[in-house]
Amino acid sequence: MSDSLDNQVVVITGGSSGLGEATARHLASHGATIVLGARRLERMQSIVSDIEASGGTALAVTTDVTDRHQVQHLVDTALAEYGRVDVMLNNAGLMQQSALDKLKIDEWDNMIDINIKGTLYGIAAVLPQMQKQQNGHIINVSSVAGHKVTPAGTVYCATKYAVRAISEGLRQEVKDYNLRTTIISPGAIDTELPSHITDAEASQAINGFYESAAIPADSFARAVYFAISQPADVDINEILYRPTAQPL
Repeated sequence: MSDSLDNQVVVITGGSSGLGEATARHLASHGATIVLGARRLERMQSIVSDIEASGGTALAVTTDVTDRHQVQHLVDTALAEYGRVDVMLNNAGLMQQSALDKLKIDEWDNMIDINIKGTLYGIAAVLPQMQKQQNGHIINVSSVAGHKVTPAGTVYCATKYAVRAISEGLRQEVKDYNLRTTIISPGAIDTELPSHITDAEASQAINGFYESAAIPADSFARAVYFAISQPADVDINEILYRPTAQPL
């Protein structure tokens, strides 16, 4: 396992906070060049400034992952600046919970657009370049919810099951190109994710659980680092982890 990520170019969607921010900071501290994509440019620029102040290299690109052209622009910018992309972390995600009979159909659409289509757009943007390089690593973020369905989480869980299915299909298809793929499925992590729940009943239940059990986002960053720092002939296909206090 290599301790250094020098010369590794890592593109991260959902890079303005939470899992993306923690991973950017952690990988930059190990020498990686970071390209952040998210909608909140000012927040990303603050992260970039911190990384650069510590001697690292980083870049921020305004990106809405529901727009495939913006995701392609994110990857194209990384290629124009640094000549390659070694790791694509499709991290942008949305969790909105409510019982199906609440008919929050707009929220279903939001989760499908961000969690499923956003992941596919990230794959589409980077795959031709990685095939050309004959090298690269695509990491997709699922969830414990991609393994277990919970009441009020039906659509969210479905999107995270889909990420796992997409990732496994991708894994099987890219072997001839020497590419690696990883699915990371975290449990309750202390991020903004629960703040997007608009249903009062679901919000109370989820936020109460997160307050009692959630662990810091750097746990996810360490999982990403573990996966990408393995020797080239080792492909960590899936990591599922939870807070020790999480029963489900």
